[in-house]
Amino acid sequence: MTNRVVARGLHGQIVEELARRILSGQVPEGATINVAELQTDLGVSLTAVREALKVLTAKGLVDARQKRGTYVRPRADWNLLDPDMIRWQVTDADARPGLLEDLHELRGIVEPAAARLAALRGEAAHLTALDEALAAMESADDHHDAAAADLAFHRTLLAATGNELLTKLEMIMETGLADRDRLVHKAKPLADPVPSHRRVVDAIRAQDPDGAELAMRELLARSADDLTEVRDSRRGRQ
Repeated sequence: MTNRVVARGLHGQIVEELARRILSGQVPEGATINVAELQTDLGVSLTAVREALKVLTAKGLVDARQKRGTYVRPRADWNLLDPDMIRWQVTDADARPGLLEDLHELRGIVEPAAARLAALRGEAAHLTALDEALAAMESADDHHDAAAADLAFHRTLLAATGNELLTKLEMIMETGLADRDRLVHKAKPLADPVPSHRRVVDAIRAQDPDGAELAMRELLARSADDLTEVRDSRRGRQ
């Protein structure tokens, strides 16, 4: 089971700080972690540091061995698909500057195929949920509401495939999509997202798998353009 971390309270803050140091390379792969020094540096109890390290151990970031102590595992061992790991990297641009692009490539592989399956297998309840997400997009007052509606849409799309494994990908997609949406929706006024999403729903309702796949590819292409525009704008202000 995924060990999800809520960054509220001391425990969550310690976990996030340690993860940030490792993911950004401040504490490199293979480095031995001096737990006593870390305790002093963070100004917390030894127990609090050890509890945080247990969480990071479960995510493949660190391990402990006799004589060697606690150390950072090779990146190949890290659970990069863990939702917390994705969130930490998106939040800290130094940790993984290309993460949103990688997530977009993942969406480009998964979501057009998901739209195709949804057109073949989607049920009335899925169509109702997709319509509700469209309505929420249309009535969104701010970027928080817009991001929530977008998440609901893409979560329902995966559910409509009828494939339990694809549905589980929502944990990965949701984390990256939420941060991507907050970045884009907050940074620039977007063109109305409803028509592009509605074309996907219309094709699913018509049980047109080719049309659903094409509509999703067009939606993702537009999403990539929005992200590129925001990134270019940010670089221009630096």
